[in-house]
Amino acid sequence: MIGMMGAGKTAVGLAVAERLGVPFMDSDEEIVKAANMSIAEIFERDGEGFFRARESEVIGRLLDSEKAVLSTGGGAFMTDANRNMISDRGVSVWLKADLELLWNRVKHKDTRPLLRTPDPKKTLTDIYEARVPVYAQADLSVQARPEYSISDMADAVVQALLTRPDVLERD
Repeated sequence: MIGMMGAGKTAVGLAVAERLGVPFMDSDEEIVKAANMSIAEIFERDGEGFFRARESEVIGRLLDSEKAVLSTGGGAFMTDANRNMISDRGVSVWLKADLELLWNRVKHKDTRPLLRTPDPKKTLTDIYEARVPVYAQADLSVQARPEYSISDMADAVVQALLTRPDVLERD
C-alpha cells in the first residue's frame, strides 16, 4: 500500500490482509519498534535522510519475508530504489485520495512530523503536488472517496488485485 498520509494505508491494509488471510505489516511500525522511538523523534534526532535510509532497509526486509500486505510510509515510494524493489517483489497499490479528503483526515492529528509547520495545509498541498506524479507510477491505483468505509476501500483494493493473476488468483 502506498499513498499520502491520511489515505488509509494502515486501516485499509489491515482489512485487505484479513480478507486475504495474510499478515499485515507496516514499515513505519517496524522502524518505530527497531529504533524504540517515534518517527517524529527519529526525524528530529537524526533527520529525514537517516529515516529514509532505514525505511528502505526495513521495506526490503519485509518484502523478503512472507506473503503479506505491506503498508509503507507516505514518502517511501518517492525513491527509485523503493519503487523498483516493491514492483520487483510484489505489487504497489496506490490509495489515491484527493487533497481535501486527506486534509480532513490529518488536520487534527499531531503525529505527522512533516506537517509540523506554520501552515500545515500548504505543506500538505506541496507534498501532495510533489508526490502524486510519482504515486501515479504505481502498479495499481484505487480511488478513495469520502463516502467509502474502510470495508468499501478494502473491497476495491481486492478487486484491483484480482486484475493481477500473478499476485492474486480468483477462487
